Order: sequence, then structure tokens, then C-alpha cells
Amino acid sequence: MTSREIIKRVLEFKNPERIGYDFLSPHPSDIVWGGVSTGKATKWGKDPEILKLVPGFEGEVYMDEYGNIWGRLESITKGEVIRGALEDGWEGLDNYQLPDYSPLELYQPAKKRFEEQPDKYRLGGLPGFPFAIMRYIRRMENFLMDVLLYKEEVLRLNDMVVNMLLKVIDNYAAIGADGVTFAEDWGTQDRLLISPKTWRELFKPSFKVLVGRAHTHGMHVLMHSCGYIYDIIPDLIEVGIDALQLDQPELMGVERLGENFGGKVTFWSPVDIQKIMQTGNEQLIKEEAKKMIYYFGRYGGGFIAKDYPQWDAIGVKEEWAQWARDAFMNG
Repeated sequence: MTSREIIKRVLEFKNPERIGYDFLSPHPSDIVWGGVSTGKATKWGKDPEILKLVPGFEGEVYMDEYGNIWGRLESITKGEVIRGALEDGWEGLDNYQLPDYSPLELYQPAKKRFEEQPDKYRLGGLPGFPFAIMRYIRRMENFLMDVLLYKEEVLRLNDMVVNMLLKVIDNYAAIGADGVTFAEDWGTQDRLLISPKTWRELFKPSFKVLVGRAHTHGMHVLMHSCGYIYDIIPDLIEVGIDALQLDQPELMGVERLGENFGGKVTFWSPVDIQKIMQTGNEQLIKEEAKKMIYYFGRYGGGFIAKDYPQWDAIGVKEEWAQWARDAFMNG
């Protein structure tokens, strides 16, 4: 059974021969990733023209494809948006243009990666998702007020983003992707960033449209979210999300997630990076890995074990990460 078939069977609960693996090189992974870029983002640095737009900031900056300025003080971090493209107000929306991801040639690097590893599951990364994109364009503190005070403008920008992403999904299908993935952080430590009611009103319809388009192409949809999102997991399953990538599954409880949603959605996770991995306790880490296999993976599929992308950035030693990998691979 190839890696590609294993991941498909995991996601579809069709009795794969083992759980899925998504570990960092040189460790085993069943997935080959592809991305898309217009090439118009700048690189991290101290560009004086960009720094002029963020007076007082003295770290590194770059401007992304959406026109947002990111900043960071330490090079090991991914930074954060310090000035949004439409931060000054919605009046700029009339003349605002999203990146153009429609040319198929932008996807040739991803296609090449897929073709170089034909036995692996082909996963295309979306350049954002509506909430994630809009919260950067307006900046989070503004956007959380916008969803209550400027719903018309939010929905207008949302429609623009959805139309952009539909083209991306179509193009990934055209180059042979098996699935698409996106990151959209909806949770704090104990609740959603907005009420479930507001989420269902403003954002759930977009999930239906985008996930539905991917499914019409026969592709899966894998979603990353940080934080506590328990209240909308039934909605995510309803709209067709195939996998939830959770770095902190113990925030909602591995047993609770498995007992209530196991067999309905695949969980794609490392051992909890917040409560377990940072302890450096070998026995605890290994027991947690085995617990995840049991609660997530006992439904004829439903579990992909993974690494966190930067263990060192969160204070986890490679030795500790290997304890988790070994426990996952040894079952």
C-alpha cells in the first residue's frame, strides 16, 4: 500500500494498513506538499520604504502578497502583521485588489513536486482562507469589531476572497492534487474568537462553498486551527471538512474529541505541544501518542500523526520529538 493510498484510506475510513505519518525530513512522511505564490511578496529585511510605513518599528519587516506588512524582532519567529492593507478603513475596499492566483503557471512548481514523489499523497496549500485573510488585511483588533459593526463590508470582502480561492482550488485539481489544506486559527485557550452564532452567520456559508468545490473535484479538505474550536466541530463536519489539524488536542481533550467526533473527521496532530511535549517526560509523551492512536485511529482510519514544524521554537528537544515519533510508529 503506497503512502498516497494510506492517506486516502485514513481520510475516508477505509481501513488503511497503519495510521498516516507526516513527520519532518528525514523522518517518514506520507505527504508531499505543494504551494502557490505570485512571487510579489518581499523578503524579510529592513527595507527603508516599508519601514517608513510603520514608524517606530525597529525589527525586520516584509510585505506579503495582500499588501500587509509583517514584523518580527527575532529571526526564528514567523512574525505578525503590524500594518494591514486596509487597516485605515473600509473606504479603501473599492480600489483594493487581491493577489491573482489564477494563472496555471504559478502551480508548476507544485506540480513538479507532486510528480517527483508519485507514491505520496499530494497536498496543495491554499494561500489563506476567508477569515485568516481578512483578519490580516484589517488587523485582528479591527476585524473582530468589523464582524459586529460592518457586516456588509465584511461580506463584500469575503465574497472577493472566496472567488479568489475557488480559482486556486480549481487549479490544484488541474495539476493532480489529492487534497487542499489551509490554516485558520479560530480559537483562544477556552473559546472561539467570535460567538458560534456569528461564525455560523458570516463564515459557515463560505466553508460550504469552498469545501464543496474541492469535493466536486474529488479532493479532500484538511484544516488547521489553533485553540479551542469544539463548539463548531459539528459544523465543520457538516460542511465536509475531512481532517482537523490540531496542535493542542488536549485543549479540548483527546478522549472527548475521539468519543464524540471519531469516525466522522480525521485528526491530524502531533502529541499536544502545550500540555505534553514541553514536559520532556518520556513516559508521558509515549503514553499520549498511544492514547491518540486509540481514540482517533480506531475507526478504520481517522488519524495522521505529525510533527510540529519548529520544535526548537517552542522549546522541545529533538530527542523528545523522537519519543513521540517512535511511539506513533510502533503503535
